[in-house]
Amino acid sequence: MAFLSTLFSQAINGLQSGSIYALVALGYSMVYGIIMLLNFAHGDIIMVGAYVVWMATANFGLHPVVSILLAVAVSTLLGVTIEKVAYAPLRSSPRLSLLITAIGISFLLENGFQLIFGAGAKVVPEFLSGPSLRLGGATVSFSAMVTLAVTVAIMIGLTLLVQKTRLGKAMRAVSEDMGAAQLMGINLNTTISFTFALGSALAAVASVLYLSSYAQASPTMGSMLGLKAFVAAVLGGIGSLPGAMLGGLVIGLAEALVSAVGLSVWKDGVVFAILIVVLLVRPSGLLGKPIKEKV
Repeated sequence: MAFLSTLFSQAINGLQSGSIYALVALGYSMVYGIIMLLNFAHGDIIMVGAYVVWMATANFGLHPVVSILLAVAVSTLLGVTIEKVAYAPLRSSPRLSLLITAIGISFLLENGFQLIFGAGAKVVPEFLSGPSLRLGGATVSFSAMVTLAVTVAIMIGLTLLVQKTRLGKAMRAVSEDMGAAQLMGINLNTTISFTFALGSALAAVASVLYLSSYAQASPTMGSMLGLKAFVAAVLGGIGSLPGAMLGGLVIGLAEALVSAVGLSVWKDGVVFAILIVVLLVRPSGLLGKPIKEKV
């Protein structure tokens, strides 16, 4: 019974961390689906959101809701600015140029924040608290319940946005054929900027949910989190929104199961082992569609 209780607790932890990976992976998938860019600076937007929450709560004493809204606003603005300044001028360049630029932006953000705030982690005051839920012999924390509920709500909202709204249809059109979408009168710049804004806002929400469990912000916190989210996006099928969600949950549960059997030091290795297996067995991912190139 004790083992089952431990297993259930680890599964809840896995769903919680997997939900955070899924939110970040959605940003990777949306950007890749639109302009075929692996935006490795995306993980560092999580870090920026975390620092905004820390400054707003610890330094200025703002209300938690105001801090969260401020983090989302700053991250969204940063994402759009990066797209306009760093990626838009290289849109017609080889993909390798965009990839190198994304890595450069990532290092710029990490080292810039380290220079300004120091390399040490900043402790974020508790801003999301509430009663826990007791299920059998296991306890589900308030932050875990909020994380799961927010993730499900965002996934439903995002699906409705992509399928039902004008901007969502424009995003799908651009991802299918950028040239044809332009000929049909779709504003390419607006659509791409909206995609970056939406992905960055999701990264900010992920950073808030992450801080609710691990109340520390550091300049490099987005690196591993971003890499695991990238693995989740590839696992689910990069470019597929349901695939990003599925991939995030699978990665989170895999980490939790490894920890449950007492091998927590290997959980990062297991994540990247999953990436290798997926690339060897099914490169298009669990829900991705194989891309055929005409010659």
